[in-house]
Amino acid sequence: MSSNQTPHKLLLATRNKGKIEEFRRILEDIAAGQIELVGLDQFPNLHDVDETGSTFEENALLKAREMCEASGIPAIADDSGLCVDYLNGDPGIFSARWAGSHGDDKANTAKVLASLADVPDEKRSAHFTCVAALALPDGRTHVEEGKFEGWILREPIGDQGFGYDPIFRPDGYSISSAQMSAEEKDAISHRGKSLRAIAPHVINLLNSLG
Repeated sequence: MSSNQTPHKLLLATRNKGKIEEFRRILEDIAAGQIELVGLDQFPNLHDVDETGSTFEENALLKAREMCEASGIPAIADDSGLCVDYLNGDPGIFSARWAGSHGDDKANTAKVLASLADVPDEKRSAHFTCVAALALPDGRTHVEEGKFEGWILREPIGDQGFGYDPIFRPDGYSISSAQMSAEEKDAISHRGKSLRAIAPHVINLLNSLG
């Protein structure tokens, strides 16, 4: 992109404040000056997208496509969740509403801990998955996936991050992901991996729009 070309607008298709902060940190670090990140607050009439897909990829694409179509500008969305091996991959795509109410982090975390109350440490393996999806007004899309391997703790520890971070200990670490700095977490997290993977495609595809 030439120095006198204005940045391309890119809609962050989420209302989750924790996700918005991560999106901004990672994408602005990779594509500084090349894209202008736009929040949903600039489109107050946009409705939330029903996550009717059966996979992370389907839901991410649903959100990106619908928000792109409704706003008229390229949109990036993600679908992510915690997958606990002992629970056969649950809560998975239902992570945000695992306890019944969407976005109730404390209730969701408590339900996972209760489900694993009698499970020994060596069987508490889990991972986060994040699929990031880009949708352009001309119909083109691109997706990338990232995973974050670790273990479920026995109680919440730490006050950084959001969601299930306080009960998740990343592989190779002795602290929860809620005890990590934003920079530490971004370097190894599922969302960090998927956004770093998709960022070059975002830049190339946006530049191809002219």
